[in-house]
Amino acid sequence: MAEIRSYPFVRHFRADASSHILYYRSGRLRASGRGLSFWFLPLSSSMAEVPVDQREQAFLFHGRSADFQDVTAQGALTYRIENPEAVAEAVDFTIDLRRGAYLRDPLEKLSSTLANLAQRHAWDYIASTPVRQVLAEGQAQIRERIEQALLGDARLKAMGVAVLSVAVLSVKPTPETERAIEAPVRERILQEADEAAFARRAMAVEKERAIQENELQNRIEIAKRNEALILQEGQNERRKATERTEAARISAEGEAERSRVLGLAQADKLRAIEGAKVALEKERIAVYEQLAPQIVLALAAQEVAGKLERIHIEHLNVSPDLLASMMTSLVGATTRKLESKREP
Repeated sequence: MAEIRSYPFVRHFRADASSHILYYRSGRLRASGRGLSFWFLPLSSSMAEVPVDQREQAFLFHGRSADFQDVTAQGALTYRIENPEAVAEAVDFTIDLRRGAYLRDPLEKLSSTLANLAQRHAWDYIASTPVRQVLAEGQAQIRERIEQALLGDARLKAMGVAVLSVAVLSVKPTPETERAIEAPVRERILQEADEAAFARRAMAVEKERAIQENELQNRIEIAKRNEALILQEGQNERRKATERTEAARISAEGEAERSRVLGLAQADKLRAIEGAKVALEKERIAVYEQLAPQIVLALAAQEVAGKLERIHIEHLNVSPDLLASMMTSLVGATTRKLESKREP
């Protein structure tokens, strides 16, 4: 918006660099340019301010597709006024010389013109295309059609308006139509999710089975190793028992052999002792045989008396017959004893 200062009989005008000023005095164009600053007389002057910077115009319109479905398109276009004098002839950009504001709404009129042109070309595409195709490729197609149509529009060229770019932000059907279109896709996605879940469960079951088989194989392997260990331990125990038995046998045989040797040695010793005793008895008997019977009888009586020393006898009556039988018995016993010792 231009800045206008009032003074007595005269006023001062100053515009921004983004505005093109058309200054008329007495019905003639006196000045034309951007960012002008000058003094003027309000009674004989008229001015138009045309913005020459880039501007954006949003648009939102509804259409019906070839299969009778409502579609809403939303976007924006960027434009710029390249010929301010030409557009000022088509649209009223006159400003108030006291406040610097537009007397009418030229920018809204220009924006409406651009939006109507864009909407018309977008409707032509939507009306000839099914809704699914519109939703799939509508953004690119609508943008391209609007851009080509506005760039080649003769009316805009005559006005000096240049469209720089067109952007289509969204193309949407009604919520009911959108849900109906999304339903098959949603069902397919859910089916794929279910199949993925089933595949995951099947894979989990397969892995669990493989794990169980692995555990079973491990248990079988461990059982086989335990069996081999038990067999080996049994063999070791049997070997130990055999070794202990063999050692006991060898020890017993050694002990028996030692006992036999000791017995033989003891027997030899006894035989030697008994042989010596027998020899001594033989010598004694030989001595007795050389003695007279009276002497032998006296020696026997002496021996009997020696054995009777430990027995207390108050009275002893010995008759000749008793003494003779006793001596006979004593000599017979002595003879039998010597004969038994001589026998091996």
